[in-house]
Order: sequence, then C-alpha cells, then structure tokens
Amino acid sequence: MIRCIAVDDEPLIRELLEDNIRQIPYLELVATCSNATEALAVLQTENIDLIFLDIQMPRLNGISFLQSLPHPPMVIFVTAYEQYAIEGYNLQIVDYLLKPFSFERFLKACNRAQELFKMRQPVLPTIFPPSFFVNVEYTLVKINPEEVLYVEALKDYIKIHFRQPAKPVLTRMTLKAMEEKLYPPAFLRIHRSFLVAAAAVTAIKRDMVCIGETEIPYSDFYKQQMELLLK
Repeated sequence: MIRCIAVDDEPLIRELLEDNIRQIPYLELVATCSNATEALAVLQTENIDLIFLDIQMPRLNGISFLQSLPHPPMVIFVTAYEQYAIEGYNLQIVDYLLKPFSFERFLKACNRAQELFKMRQPVLPTIFPPSFFVNVEYTLVKINPEEVLYVEALKDYIKIHFRQPAKPVLTRMTLKAMEEKLYPPAFLRIHRSFLVAAAAVTAIKRDMVCIGETEIPYSDFYKQQMELLLK
C-alpha cells in the first residue's frame, strides 16, 4: 500500500481528495491536513510515501514546504495555478493536477506514483510451491505451480487455468484444499471462488483483478490478501 496524506487549506478540496483516495485500492490515506505545519507533524510520526500537496496555502506554501524537507516523499501538486508547473517538475514531483480535475485525471496521477513506488521497492524472487498431482478422470496429472495463472471454484470441482497454450484442468477438489498447495505469497485467495498467482496480475480495478484480458472479482472479505498482492 502507498501511504499518503492530503494537504490543502480548502475543506471541499480535502473532502474531494479523501473521497478519491478511498476509491483507489493501492492508496492508504493516513491523514488530511489544512496547512504545511500539520503535514510536517504527520511526517515526523508516520511513514508517508506520497503527499497530495496544495501550493497556495497560508504561512508556508507548498513549494517552500517541499523544499524544506530533507528527504521528501513522492509529491503530486494539487493547485489552481498553472505558473508553478515548471518549478514543480524541477523539484521532481510525480504530477501536477490543476483544479478542477476529474477522477480519471486523478487516477492517472496516482498510477504514475504507483509505478515510481514499485521501481523503488527491492525486488525479491518469487518462491513457488513444489509441484503436485491432481486426479483428472482417474488419471494423475502433474501441476507445476509456475505455470498456474488462477484457480476457479465450480461447486464440487475446481478449474486450474494455466499459461497458454495449456488447457485448463478440472478436478474434484475444494478451493481450500488447493489453497494449501498453492499458498502465499506466490498465490493469494482474493474471493471465495478464486485463487490467483500474484505475479500474473497485470492490473487492479475497483472490484476486479486483471490477468491479461481476464477479469476476476475480489472480495472485501479477503482485504488482507489484497494488501499482500498490492505490496
């Protein structure tokens, strides 16, 4: 999760930012602040990855506040003034949002922050579970976890989907039993009917996980698993 704060002296803009942030699954809103002093207090006590920062604020404006930080987090400027754009990018901000902005434009800025956040994270090798066999029409079929994209529950059966061109395998088994064989962090249960390979996920929407062109629903019940996936 990307831990963020919103800093703006306008209450309506803070409410808008808070609402937008809560709609994006990889963002965690830690605090909203009405000025730079409140924001500095949060930065001194919390680990913050991203700031949505207004520029024109009383006492200390957003640019001066950013320049005062020895190790600033990622910053997205949110302002009604175009003239600070060049100075903002000279400070290596992620994006520059002009008020009023649409949710689509806000999401685009957040996606840029997410890409930068990923680039800064240490890359750890994915350790896959060992291979195993399942019964398919009285035949034992070997399952290599590295080739599994996702597993789908179908009443008393499960369907194991593989990377192309392998065909899915249908076996009489519970998803819970399969979860014991395809376990975290390589595989994550995101819905009562779906288990996905974390490395295969290509995008996350409001209530869907995408593996290529395939959209798979996720449930709030498995929120902890989704947090692992986002990390």
